Amino acid sequence: MIKSILVPAAGSDTDDAVFMSALAVARAFGAHLDFLHVRVDAVAVAATMASDGSGAMITGLVDQMEKAADQREEKAKQLFERFCAREGLPVGEPASGRPGPSAQWARQIGDEPHGVAEYGRATDLLVIGRPATAEGGSLETIEGALLKSGRPVLIPPAAPFTALPETIVIAWKAAPEAARAVTAAMPLLSTAKQILILTVAEQQGLSDEEGTRLATNLGRHGLQVSARHLQPNARGAAETLLAAADERSALVVMGAYGHNRLREWVFGGFTRRVLRGAQVPVLMMH
Repeated sequence: MIKSILVPAAGSDTDDAVFMSALAVARAFGAHLDFLHVRVDAVAVAATMASDGSGAMITGLVDQMEKAADQREEKAKQLFERFCAREGLPVGEPASGRPGPSAQWARQIGDEPHGVAEYGRATDLLVIGRPATAEGGSLETIEGALLKSGRPVLIPPAAPFTALPETIVIAWKAAPEAARAVTAAMPLLSTAKQILILTVAEQQGLSDEEGTRLATNLGRHGLQVSARHLQPNARGAAETLLAAADERSALVVMGAYGHNRLREWVFGGFTRRVLRGAQVPVLMMH
């Protein structure tokens, strides 16, 4: 059951759409919404940027960054307050026995990917908006949340959904990440009217066999499940998956796959393509 949802409040024009999608999930489960704003640590960032060690340069950078951080935080707080007022969300700790969702504002100072991952460990689900551009900063936040929170991350589309999709597509792969994603998605799967397990590969193999077994197991939970194997189109496996999900207005459940690098974790091509190109909500688990 989903009872606690974390939503980063970035102070962006896209915040409201993300808030709406998170609220749709909260309403389905009567969950509490924690809206977290992570304010940049201007002193730490400016010190890193000022490579020549000039005190005057660091002071100037701090002043500029603090001003920008003030504006961003103020906008984030205003968006949160307007959203709660418009949607009739009570603000504060959820009262015992009170039905329906509630909301609360939280603030930290530091690095957003780290702060969101750290805060998210104590919640059931994180809802994070996808990057508006290919190099959007929220991709690092999603990446950090998937790798370090140990919790599932729901990435809504640009256009918010006001109710949970009735169809869920499980993008199946014979891998631990996919298995963990299905387990994390069980509360959402229990609300779906139709569940479709899709394997996309050039030839049938272990994923298809395990997909059939997964369908049997989910059926034992009383869920309506079917399984299909698709051949990738000319644009690749990710595009094939997205087209099938978009056709059904489905929510996609999938593992988050990536590659180790010397510097940091980065997503693999399939995962990044789904993140950037999906017109449907995607729930991921690493």
